[in-house]
Amino acid sequence: MIADGLDFGYDVRRNMPKKVFVSGCFDLLHSGHVAFLQEASSYGDLYVALGSDSTVYELKGRLPVNNQDERLYMMQSLSCVKMAFVSGGSGMLDFSDELEEIQPDIFVVNKDGNIPQKEALCREKGVQYIVLERQPHADLPARSTTALRNVDTMPYRIDLAGGWLDQPFVSKFYPGPVITISIEPTLSFNERSGMATSTRNAALDLWGTRLPAGDPEKLAKILFSYDNPPGTKEISGSQDAIGIVMPGLNRAHYDGQYWPFSIDKVGDELTLQFVESSLYLVPLGPRESGYNPLDNQYVSREGAKALSDAAEGCWQAILQHDRVKLGQYIRQSYEAQIAMFPNMANDLVDDLIERYRDVALGWKLSGAGGGGYLILVADKPIKTAIRINIRRTME
Repeated sequence: MIADGLDFGYDVRRNMPKKVFVSGCFDLLHSGHVAFLQEASSYGDLYVALGSDSTVYELKGRLPVNNQDERLYMMQSLSCVKMAFVSGGSGMLDFSDELEEIQPDIFVVNKDGNIPQKEALCREKGVQYIVLERQPHADLPARSTTALRNVDTMPYRIDLAGGWLDQPFVSKFYPGPVITISIEPTLSFNERSGMATSTRNAALDLWGTRLPAGDPEKLAKILFSYDNPPGTKEISGSQDAIGIVMPGLNRAHYDGQYWPFSIDKVGDELTLQFVESSLYLVPLGPRESGYNPLDNQYVSREGAKALSDAAEGCWQAILQHDRVKLGQYIRQSYEAQIAMFPNMANDLVDDLIERYRDVALGWKLSGAGGGGYLILVADKPIKTAIRINIRRTME
C-alpha cells in the first residue's frame, strides 16, 4: 500500500519502535539524501541497504564516485540511521535477503525508486510501502546526485510516438514520423531503460560530458554514425541520436531509410511547457538482460500505417495544446507498437497500466519496452511519478 500520511513510528504491540527500511546507492551524499533519510526515520528505526559497487555498475552503466566502503562509512555516521549495510544481492531487488532478515514494518522510497517490483515484494511480505516526495530541507536548494555530477550534462531522449518507424524494416511498409523530445539529465536513468542510454554512452565516449557546439542535425548524424560503425548487426534507430542532440521537440520523417528525409523542429516555450506539464514517468526497472523485442514480431503495412497515423495525430495534438487528444494518440501509438511487437509488454506493464487507467489520458513505454518507464499523459498531478525538463538550447 502507498501511504501519504505520517505513521506513529511505534509498534504498541511489541512496545518498541517500528523498523523502517530504505535502499539505494546514496553516492555523493547530499542534503536531498539527508532530508529523505530524516523523513524516513520519522516512521521508526531506520535501516539503510546500500547497493554494492557492482550493482550500481549493473544498473547505471558506471561505477559510483564513492566506493561502497566510503558510502557505508558516511551512511553509518548519520544520527538518523540505526544501521547501514551493503546489500549482498544484485539488480533492483539486491536487498531481498536483508529485507527477509530484518523483517521491517515499513519500506520507504522516493519517486525515483518507486518501482512495481519493490511494492510487490512488500505486499508479499506484509510490509507497509510509502512513497515520499523529494523535498529539500528548509530553505536549502533541491539536490540530486546527477545535479552534483554537474560535469555530465549530456541529455537523454524520450520517443513520444512513432517509435520503430525509424527502422527501415518497419517504415518500408508505410512511411511515418517519430516524435522525440530531448530532456535534461535531472536524474540518472538506468541502463536498459528505453531512454537511449546506449546511444548516450556513445555520445559520452565521442564528445565527453557535454555536447559540442555546431549544427544539431550534423552532430546527430555524426553520433548516429559513431553509434553504428560498419559491421553493426542491429543498428540503433537514428531517432536516438536525433532525440539526444537536437533540442526541444522534433518530428523525424522516415520512408524505408535509416536517416529521415526531413525533420520538423518545435522550440516555442508555450508548446514545450505544455508537453512538460502533460507527461509523468513511472519507473518499471531496467529491461532484463537478454531481452529482445524482435524475437516475436508481426510487422505489416496495416501495423506501420496505424503507428504512423497515431504519431501524426500526436503531433497535431501537441501543436493544438490538446491534452485529451495527446493522450488518445499516444495510447494509439503504443497499441500499434505492441500489435507488431508483443514482447514489448508483459504482465508487469499491464498491471501498472490498469493501476493508472483511471487517472491517465494515455500511456506508452519508453523505448522498446520490456522495462524502463511507463510514460503517462495526465491533466492532473500524479504524485508518485517523475517529471521531466525539456532541453531548450544546445548550450
